[in-house]
Amino acid sequence: MALTLSKMRVCPTSGTAFAPGKIFGFTLSQWLVMRMEANEEPLAEEELHSVFELLRELTLELELSEIAVPLGRAAVYTTLITLWMLTLQRLDGGASLAAAVKLIQESGRHLLPDNKRVREGTLSKNSGAYSEARKRLPLKVVELFAGRICQSLVERSPSWFGKQRAYIIDGTTLTLLPTSELRKAFPPATNQLGETVWPVLLLLVAHELQSGCALIPELGAMYGNDNTSEAKLAVAIAQRLPPRSLAMADSGFGIFSVAYAMVGQGHDILFRLSKSRYKAIVRKAELLETTETSTTHRLRWTPSGKDRLTNPNLATDAAIDVILHKIELPSGDFLMLVTTLPWTSHEAAEAYSRRYDVEHDIRDLKVTMRLEKIRAGSKEMVRKEILCSVVAYNLVLEFRRQAAKIAKLPPRRLSFTGVWNTFEIYLLHQAPSTRSQWIERYEKALNIASKDKLPNRPNRNYAREAHPRRPKSTKFMKQASAEKRKNTDVPFKPPPK
Repeated sequence: MALTLSKMRVCPTSGTAFAPGKIFGFTLSQWLVMRMEANEEPLAEEELHSVFELLRELTLELELSEIAVPLGRAAVYTTLITLWMLTLQRLDGGASLAAAVKLIQESGRHLLPDNKRVREGTLSKNSGAYSEARKRLPLKVVELFAGRICQSLVERSPSWFGKQRAYIIDGTTLTLLPTSELRKAFPPATNQLGETVWPVLLLLVAHELQSGCALIPELGAMYGNDNTSEAKLAVAIAQRLPPRSLAMADSGFGIFSVAYAMVGQGHDILFRLSKSRYKAIVRKAELLETTETSTTHRLRWTPSGKDRLTNPNLATDAAIDVILHKIELPSGDFLMLVTTLPWTSHEAAEAYSRRYDVEHDIRDLKVTMRLEKIRAGSKEMVRKEILCSVVAYNLVLEFRRQAAKIAKLPPRRLSFTGVWNTFEIYLLHQAPSTRSQWIERYEKALNIASKDKLPNRPNRNYAREAHPRRPKSTKFMKQASAEKRKNTDVPFKPPPK
């Protein structure tokens, strides 16, 4: 059964208003697949309820109810409502709790449970109740919700590499609110003057190459005694990738422990190697082919003494069969790659050229959608907000994919910022509407987004730069200074003007 998007965005024929925030229709592919496997007839348009009501009927709702905190009959912010509002905040670029409460009451009141305060319009617009609902929501519920949605959206996009999906792995850092709990969990950086103010979190994400959709990320501390590394997080990411995936990464991941973990999970790899590492391992390799611009070797890659020292859990017979490529670039520099696939040097270099797409994906997630604008003050709430941020990011990507289909272009040829702005203006920040009005509005939004094309400048190159951090408030620095003065006998001297 091929259920079109137009069918998935309808609401009951009873005239019930359809809130523009109901974009969860994108997440129902698994449920639809189950219907297909059961040989059920395609759903008639009248059978399709509003997306939120349909979510209540999914297996996911049953799974969530088993691990969610029991609520009283008068509870307004139920499990699914709270999950949606968390995602809504991230769709709105990190909106405040108060803004999310007002938006759900203004545009999505009919999504709320049947409650006297809801019916009479006396439900408080203060964010206190919603804040408590966020806190009591079990992390396991958010992980299940985000994991199911992210994987569902990835499956909706065609694969770039035949039946095998390619994932680009890369990491970034986030700075968090300097609460005592977060400073302990994610210690700040240090310099010659001591410890800085902002907790630093290391985030590692796997983005599907064709669509840019992200899987659930791995995170850990960047600094401190219990810090982690991108390589260690990549080992955990290997278990999240779908079976028989192709993992692509730069030279920071081109080490034996990461390659061994990926291959051990049944994945193929295409990693860049640093010059020093290539020089160290190519000595034991067998030469296969030499051309004017490349050389190819076959290698039985085994861990070095340093690899075993930093990874004591490696098996004594740990080894993987790989192909090494050294390709001369037009600039005169060399690109060294290691892969488990039987590609020629040209094919490997051509495939690896797509790796840079992840730089744009991380920028879109971190900078454009303001992932660093996380308001949480606890480790658990930080995790919840990151998970819902990834859900929101993937929903915008699905909207871009539908717009790209109209434009007959690859999704990445449309501007993420332009598509997201269209999404916000024409769908998110609109009043409730009838079914026909919603369909008309959605079609209009898709057509507008299909014109948000990126300029085609094939000969223009830019140096890689770090993504700019958001401006920091001095409030926490003043608090830290006041606490330090309180614990010392040193008289306070105001800073010079």
